Amino acid sequence: MFITDTFATARRAIGVNRKRSMLTMLGVIIGVSSVVLMTAVGASMEVLILSQISSIGAQSMVVFPGQKEGVESTLAAGFDSLTFDDVEALERLTTITSVAPAIFVDIPTAVYGREKTQPRVIATTPPYFQNREMPVAVGRVLEERDIMRARHVVVLGSDIADDLFGLEDPVGKQVRLGDLQYTVVGVLEPVGTQFFQNADEFVFIPLTTGRAVTGQKHVNVITLQAVGDFDLAQADVESLLRQRHGIVNPEGDTDEDDFIVRTSQQANDILGAVSLGLTLFITTIAGISLVVGGIGIMNIMLVAVTERTREIGLRKAVGARGRDILLQFLFEAILLTLFAGIAGVVFGVGLAGLAALIVDKYLESYDFALSVPAIGLALAMAILTGLVFGIYPARQASKLSPMNALRYE
Repeated sequence: MFITDTFATARRAIGVNRKRSMLTMLGVIIGVSSVVLMTAVGASMEVLILSQISSIGAQSMVVFPGQKEGVESTLAAGFDSLTFDDVEALERLTTITSVAPAIFVDIPTAVYGREKTQPRVIATTPPYFQNREMPVAVGRVLEERDIMRARHVVVLGSDIADDLFGLEDPVGKQVRLGDLQYTVVGVLEPVGTQFFQNADEFVFIPLTTGRAVTGQKHVNVITLQAVGDFDLAQADVESLLRQRHGIVNPEGDTDEDDFIVRTSQQANDILGAVSLGLTLFITTIAGISLVVGGIGIMNIMLVAVTERTREIGLRKAVGARGRDILLQFLFEAILLTLFAGIAGVVFGVGLAGLAALIVDKYLESYDFALSVPAIGLALAMAILTGLVFGIYPARQASKLSPMNALRYE
């Protein structure tokens, strides 16, 4: 008997009991669709996280004020730990360049004419835009002369510019931030989210102007770039700040520090660990689901062998070999899991697309992404499940005696 004839016979046998076939495939469909859904969500989150990492540059480093372990949770005790003297000391390091301190200025509204919006105001220096990869679209960014003279000038994020000016050119216009008027000198290109915040809603004023407005004596964040070896630059930053802050920390325990250093490399390492954990979790879920589905297929195939005992005896009586019977039932099991795998992929992609539409409304820059290798692996695992769990019923069918099969009631 030709393979094609055996395959056609197996396909017809599946079509005879469609409802039972669908119920049999359900476990495999759920397993495959779970794998596709979770890998799609993982791939989408990986794209999102990578976009946040790339937004700060490959050699970027950010220093935040922290709180030393065991110290009471007050601003005076921990979160004003970075000073402008620290910034000057960092600028003298040979492994560090482009140091830009920043402070957050609490200004609730920005007003132009009758238009009003709620900005996030950051007072900083010119290197900040290079460190955070924020190119200018119109006009210019802050310059050293703005810092030296504490000018009342502002650089707008693209969303703020759209809210206040629409299609009008903002450069040279006056906007009111709080109680003071500022001249718009530039508008930034849209950059999207950075560290899961919409950077297009930021506005930037000179650091000296911000200090004059707030009277603030500590730094909220320091951005900088590493020169050469990244690990050496990070070690220099941590060693310098520990020395300046009187922290004895020979073991390098970050819980003992009153500052936090975050780098793009650390973010990549975290992403790798998360991806590995997600992969192991997905593999476990897929394995359990497909094993359950495979047991269901084996049970149904054993039932099919019993129901079709006389058919098997008749086919053997007219010349079918045991190998032909084995291949027929094995093909049936494989076809069941193949159809289930395809249905699971379609169903999983649909669920992933629906999830992306929902999540995108709440999480900016969430793009729908699929892991094609994972989909291929899930489909291959489904087919393998049919092969493994279909062998036993197929062998049972192939061993039946024609005489006993024909007498079976």
